[in-house]
Amino acid sequence: MRIFISTGEVSGDLQGSLLIEAIKRQAAAASLPLEIVALGGEKMAAAGATILGKTSGIGSMGLIESLPYVFPTLKVQRRGMAFLQQNPPDLVVLIDYMGPNLGIGTYMRKHLPQVPVVYYIAPQEWAWSVSLSNTSRIVGFTDKLLAIFPEEARYFREHGAEVTWVGHPLVDRMQDAPSRSQARSQLQIPPEQKAIALLPASRRQELKYLLPVIFQAAQTIQAQLPEVHFWIPLSLETYRQPITEAIHSYGLRATVVSDQQKEVFAAADFAISKSGTVNLELALLNVPQVVVYRLNPITVWIARKILRGSIVFASPPNLVVMKPIVPELLQEQATAENIIQESMELLLNSQRRQQTLADYAEMRQCLGDLGVCDRAAGEILQMLPN
Repeated sequence: MRIFISTGEVSGDLQGSLLIEAIKRQAAAASLPLEIVALGGEKMAAAGATILGKTSGIGSMGLIESLPYVFPTLKVQRRGMAFLQQNPPDLVVLIDYMGPNLGIGTYMRKHLPQVPVVYYIAPQEWAWSVSLSNTSRIVGFTDKLLAIFPEEARYFREHGAEVTWVGHPLVDRMQDAPSRSQARSQLQIPPEQKAIALLPASRRQELKYLLPVIFQAAQTIQAQLPEVHFWIPLSLETYRQPITEAIHSYGLRATVVSDQQKEVFAAADFAISKSGTVNLELALLNVPQVVVYRLNPITVWIARKILRGSIVFASPPNLVVMKPIVPELLQEQATAENIIQESMELLLNSQRRQQTLADYAEMRQCLGDLGVCDRAAGEILQMLPN
């Protein structure tokens, strides 16, 4: 049996790898010979997939921001479609990565309608859709949608999709995170040190739009709290040089690490983060955080004035419960002054911190029970032809 998986960006590569591990476990237990071919990244390759095209570094958020990635994305998408045409799989699994996966899903429905398509972690149309056209396309080519958010399940079910809510895969991933004391011991963080995680970028555009304002805020926080040390886990190794140069430029007491993200999160007292999957990882480890995001002003103008789009929430913790449990500073609100104000409040106000932890506990109840990846893998293997 051959399964084709398509995803992109750093988060998609992570989610894809967790899913592949679960699929291979269950296939082995059932003595089912299985080949997994994918568009993805290093983590998926390590989990056992044959990678046709590397997509972990191809990612952007926004209209203007996506322009440099149009041709690399089309190239890898065409490579995937050529493979599908020449080697029709038994099943296709799409993970997030809206633009390319809409194309692949549409291709499957038109040219290989007999092959089932599963969408796992669907694009967040339910949170910030500007029209129903993409929702209709997703529902049209998807045989089964595996939802990770309760609201996502409700939305797509109401629009006609066959939906199973499996829960959020990070519930599984964070189970083997070290304790706070273990993590601080591994990173050699002394007891008196206040550790702050900085997460400025998993996409190249974020080095431009987010890193300067986050580091500017960190500079002031460092001046006000001498016991602070910043920890920056790299999402991609290629970002090491620009981040290291920025640390020196802003005079930050900071350590950059690779492959120790969970240790940094477990050890952290607080985090200043871009919006994304990492917000949920931090929440599951009870780390108070401020979420920051900025796009190219032209993108924002088009979204507001022409597309008439609006965002209820940007970060996953808030989307899970559909209320503001972590502060989000978006676009014009994403200033160093605002980041500093929110950060100092969460660092020094014990009542505010306790409220955040209570909200995290409520959020955790909405993410499903352990075994998310195994449930998703089981649903996927059931879709294979007998």
